[in-house]
Amino acid sequence: MNFEVRQRFATSAADVIDLYGDPALYPHLDGVGKLGSPEVIDRDASADRVRMQVRYRFVADLPAAALAVVSPDKLTWIDDTIYDLTTNTSTTTIRPDHYADRLKASATSRFHDLGDGCERIISGDLRVRALLVAGQVEKAIIAGMREHLEGEATVIDRLIG
Repeated sequence: MNFEVRQRFATSAADVIDLYGDPALYPHLDGVGKLGSPEVIDRDASADRVRMQVRYRFVADLPAAALAVVSPDKLTWIDDTIYDLTTNTSTTTIRPDHYADRLKASATSRFHDLGDGCERIISGDLRVRALLVAGQVEKAIIAGMREHLEGEATVIDRLIG
């Protein structure tokens, strides 16, 4: 399923990207949406790019039907993102720690400065392999992603503002 999500921030694109590339951001995201405390796995930076690898854990309750096919303890993944500081863009690949055969996700982001802050436009592709319910699961994941990104923007605005 293709998707697009937009975030608005009260500061410049460069400031937002700098914060996403700073490991100090991620403890502030604990409890945003339905995710636990993010764990920065690796950070690699050069003059024009930053690569962040962050592990996330889904912590919300699951319906009984979902519990029949997945273990809540295994709903973890690494968000592997490369921020291009010269073009204000990023590319993200989601790498599940478990169930890699059932989920594929990637996205690109464009950060645009506006007169009163910036906007991030995230375009991506999410594929779930699950008999009969793949479309419903994809929609639920994207809805959760929207919720998380909205909360993330609030935290970033508070930290920068």
